[in-house]
Amino acid sequence: MALYGIADLHLSLGVDKPMDIFKGWENYTERLKQNWERTVKPEDTVVLAGDISWGLSLSETEKDFRFIDALPGEKILLKGNHDLWFSTKSKVERFLETLQLSSLRILFNNAYAYDQYAICGTRGWINGEGEKKVLLRECGRLRASLEAGRVLQKEPVVFLHYPPIYGGDECEEILEILIEYEVKRVYYGHIHGSSAGYALNGNRHGIEFRLISGDFLQFNPIQIV
Repeated sequence: MALYGIADLHLSLGVDKPMDIFKGWENYTERLKQNWERTVKPEDTVVLAGDISWGLSLSETEKDFRFIDALPGEKILLKGNHDLWFSTKSKVERFLETLQLSSLRILFNNAYAYDQYAICGTRGWINGEGEKKVLLRECGRLRASLEAGRVLQKEPVVFLHYPPIYGGDECEEILEILIEYEVKRVYYGHIHGSSAGYALNGNRHGIEFRLISGDFLQFNPIQIV
């Protein structure tokens, strides 16, 4: 039994939004499927840290979610900035239940137990993007998730979509919460291509940060524990 992570699948099986026009994304759906099936076993869990489907509505995500559900393991999904199909957690869960996609779970204001760990997270935000209230809302969601992790009495492992640190910028509000809850490991996505050269893969403020965007991982889920 193992825990894996990957972000930014950007699937578009139900809509016309090809990603293989970008360098490094050639045949990415097939590569993802082959790598996943070679790496992940049915008893494993994979966290998908945002930007999962290009569908604009839940109905447009069906083919993408069926594709993910057919892959081995349990999957825990959190929202990314391009996941415009996400309205409320309850609506998404009802949709998945209707389609009988039983391997998919949603991480949103909650936490999941995995061995001695609590899987926590939210979309997050970046300094300078949009209104302050959006950042504060994401801070509240991160705090709610970490509080749920505390109830489980397990060590938190945090997954975000946005990087809390990128280049010389730090999102102080998010970092303060991570430090307050003594988080030691954070995994994030959102960063692609040459921009990954500015991404933090290492220790800052006593926390290990790791970029897990799909193209950065060459569409091979990375083992967390």
